[in-house]
Amino acid sequence: MESFSELGAILLMQGFNGLSVFSVLLLMALGLAIIFGQMGVINMAHGEFLAIGAYTTYVFSEMTQAWLPSAMPYYYVVSMLAAFAITFALGWLVEWAMVRHLYRRPLDTLLATWGLSLILQQALRSTFGPREVSPVLPDWLMGSFQPMEYVDIPINGLFVMLVTLLLTAAVMIALFRSGWGLRVRATVQNRAMSGAVGIDTRHVDRVTFALGCGIAGIAGAAFTTISATGPTSGSLYIVDTFLTVVFGGAASLFGTIASAFVIAQTQSVSEFFMTGSMAKVLTLSAVVLILMLRPQGLFSIKVRK
Repeated sequence: MESFSELGAILLMQGFNGLSVFSVLLLMALGLAIIFGQMGVINMAHGEFLAIGAYTTYVFSEMTQAWLPSAMPYYYVVSMLAAFAITFALGWLVEWAMVRHLYRRPLDTLLATWGLSLILQQALRSTFGPREVSPVLPDWLMGSFQPMEYVDIPINGLFVMLVTLLLTAAVMIALFRSGWGLRVRATVQNRAMSGAVGIDTRHVDRVTFALGCGIAGIAGAAFTTISATGPTSGSLYIVDTFLTVVFGGAASLFGTIASAFVIAQTQSVSEFFMTGSMAKVLTLSAVVLILMLRPQGLFSIKVRK
């Protein structure tokens, strides 16, 4: 009887691990879904914006320890806001300096942002070194609680899930209950007609790109609670993130959420029965097979050309 309890606890822990992976994937995919799904821009540097957000948290941790140790319980929330502000501003600059010249040229956009990702990786490596770093987390993010025997739920995982929930709700409200969201959806549906009725589509593009980068910065700050950060940390997630967005339907945020959940839970449960590498291969193979049968993804919207 005890072995069945242990098995149930293990399966429950695997399910929670799947939710943690889902949270990381969704945090990454939210920003990319806005940039790629809403604008059609293939941003290969998206992972580097996550790394910049993570390094921002690390810098705030080091500065707080050195200059204001009494603020350690509070610095983390401030660092998340700073990560958003820095990556939003950098995204605005990148859109103005480079991306706006490459719209409707997907291959050029892919190559240009891939080059940008290499530049940002080298800049991070030159600034912080090649070794991975981790911030000192506040005490309220440490430890775990035990809802039942054999089951330990880490508090940092719960925090990442809470951030994901709040950020997803905020993006949904912004897209479907605000004037900015209305302009974004109008531009996606028919760019020429949107411009004809007075919508500044270039401004919409710039804010949308910057917001997607800002969300990646928040994802990076949350990422530091569950893993160390290195110059190439963001690039390790970019393929899975693109796959999540495409699998869910490139222009559907609901599809992105469903896709992240399916991929994360499938991979987590598979890892219980096989190695991590084989579980990833199985998950990606299943996704590719489904995309062959349904190339528009799980969800799709009708877009006027």
